[in-house]
Amino acid sequence: MLTRPDVAVVGAGPVGLAIAWRCAARGLRVVVHDPAPGSGASHVAAGMLSPVAEAYFGEHELTGLLTESAARWPGFAAELAEAAGTDFGHRTEGTLVVGLTGDDLAEARRLWSYQRGLGLPITPLRPSELRDREPALAPRVRGGAVAPGDHQVDPRRLVAALRAAAERAGATLVPGAVASLTDVDARVTVVAAGCGAAALTGLPVRPVKGQVLRLRAPGRGTPDFGHVIRGYADGESVYLVPRADGEVVLGATVEERADTEVTAGAVLRLLRAAVDLVPDLAEYDLVEAAAGLRPGTPDNAPILGPLPGRPGVLVATGHHRHGILLTPVTADLIAELVVTGAADPLLAPFAPDRFTAGAAARAAARAAARAGARAAGRGRIAPTPEEETCN
Repeated sequence: MLTRPDVAVVGAGPVGLAIAWRCAARGLRVVVHDPAPGSGASHVAAGMLSPVAEAYFGEHELTGLLTESAARWPGFAAELAEAAGTDFGHRTEGTLVVGLTGDDLAEARRLWSYQRGLGLPITPLRPSELRDREPALAPRVRGGAVAPGDHQVDPRRLVAALRAAAERAGATLVPGAVASLTDVDARVTVVAAGCGAAALTGLPVRPVKGQVLRLRAPGRGTPDFGHVIRGYADGESVYLVPRADGEVVLGATVEERADTEVTAGAVLRLLRAAVDLVPDLAEYDLVEAAAGLRPGTPDNAPILGPLPGRPGVLVATGHHRHGILLTPVTADLIAELVVTGAADPLLAPFAPDRFTAGAAARAAARAAARAGARAAGRGRIAPTPEEETCN
């Protein structure tokens, strides 16, 4: 007779697999349900670990969680490399944030001022200092800043490593979809299904489309730059993520749509902005154009913790732009909750019950505060969900 598992994880993206690994490593019987592990948002994601550059106006609690998870990444990466027996592209050169024009630089400086006010490590640089660090940057770039603690990882390789670590620890992958939580039999069920969590839990998780390009350096050489570059180019926001194998990831659009079609307009905008910042990219090979769906929430923060009215069901979803960065802290907090039944105080601001009827007034007040903060900071940098419209 089969033994009932202690934990069933629904979803085999980075978050679900990391939770499965952490739980299995603590001696629990774990099964992971997913028809196609690693095929969701993480397959398209660039893998930036950017607690500083992703700190936006009015998102204080989320910024705190991002910085906490970033602090856990070095130890998490070392443990995972040993457990999986493989590398997954964890790089620590840091991130440059640049502005092409005077207007772009002014926009970026407002955000840097906010970030430095929070005590986050970001240092403005003159154009000459930027090009000393990255000679490939265009001479037109007016200025920028360096965030030395903002790193990167390759999400596709990360998923493979997490799967290997989870299976080595004893977790079992079940290659099938879960249509209803009543179909899952386990002591604790963890829903880490990204956008699919909405149908399973009733929580307000919505798809936010992102289109991403992958280039490759000519002759299969290494890219001409080593830092992640996040830039503003004539009002267009873009990031460039170099890989050691010659790949460069360009992204990403933010569209309130649920399709995964790649559009010519998005490709044009991303390429134009990227080449404006690093002209040599015009000679790179375009090897992939893809779109994925981020799991967004009304307040752009993840949903972590017990599902109201459903004993034995925990939720770990809604990570939106931050799924890769938040993988270590999410896995640690949810695994601890599974094992001990005690919720770490870090979970409190992200509990699922913040979206219940009793929390409506508090949510409205928080939304008004965030709107005021964005207005003070010229909110184009940190759009509300309603502002994140398709171009």
